[in-house]
Amino acid sequence: MLQEVERWLARRSWSAADRPVDRLVAAKQGAQVSVVLPALNEETTVGRIVSVIRRELMAGPAPLVDELVVIDSGSTDRTGEVAAAAGARVVHRDDILPRLPAVPGKGEVLWRSLLVTSGDIVCFVDADLKDFSADFVSGVVGPLLTEPDVRFVKAMYDRPLGDDPGQGGRVTELVARPLLNLHWPLLAGFVQPLGGEYAVRRSLLERLPFPVGYGVELGLLVDALHTVGLDALGQVDVGVRRHRHQDSQALGRMAAAIYRTAQLRLSRGHLVRPALTQFERGEGGFEPRTHAVDTEERPPMREIREYAARRAA
Repeated sequence: MLQEVERWLARRSWSAADRPVDRLVAAKQGAQVSVVLPALNEETTVGRIVSVIRRELMAGPAPLVDELVVIDSGSTDRTGEVAAAAGARVVHRDDILPRLPAVPGKGEVLWRSLLVTSGDIVCFVDADLKDFSADFVSGVVGPLLTEPDVRFVKAMYDRPLGDDPGQGGRVTELVARPLLNLHWPLLAGFVQPLGGEYAVRRSLLERLPFPVGYGVELGLLVDALHTVGLDALGQVDVGVRRHRHQDSQALGRMAAAIYRTAQLRLSRGHLVRPALTQFERGEGGFEPRTHAVDTEERPPMREIREYAARRAA
């Protein structure tokens, strides 16, 4: 590991316990904090996440979180209804920036969320978390309120796979970590580079392009490094993250999108064939299934006229 990364680990890695919520509330000094949950068919988990944030971070005269928004990206279950009943403001992805048709993907939802939130700090939290703790929010928001030079903070945690501790995050270990170590070694100190829990100053987010799909976390991290430098990035230990795991086929598609995101940033070129063929056993043997790899990215939000008009109002 580079010596610069070792120094960064000592300076910019913290624990959620380092900053109690009452200290963070005192440090806000007028700053506004928005929490965004991108959600697709998460009725079994989204309600509890919203309830915990409402109860522990939004209650009382001096809340840490000022705005809680669930962006529903086309759920066919009761995700929106459950989230609203728990106290979140629910906005459908397709109702944001309607002149620009939405495309499927998590990054698309995160990008559009900037148009319907107002916080100076935006915190993203995946809606499929089990055993959710408010530390996932307060932990990553904390350094942005207490360290003026920090712009982007990711959560780090253990990721069990069933009963096996630390065996989750297979795409991280097989794809993202090798890519970062080989091509962006300054980011080698991030424990969970693909984690969906992180907080960023709006002034930085609105300057970054957003890959529309699974590559969004890697893309934002790499682009943030190039935009503000390593010392403006940090990570916070929030304990253990349990969530719904995807099957190996879905992980393969995720890996392809992440590789594509990295390839685009390495060369700003084009893949000859941005598609991934996988195989499933059918009645006649192994049958190919070909999936498009996410290749589209949304421009920095500050280039969108509706956003510029909203910020000027």
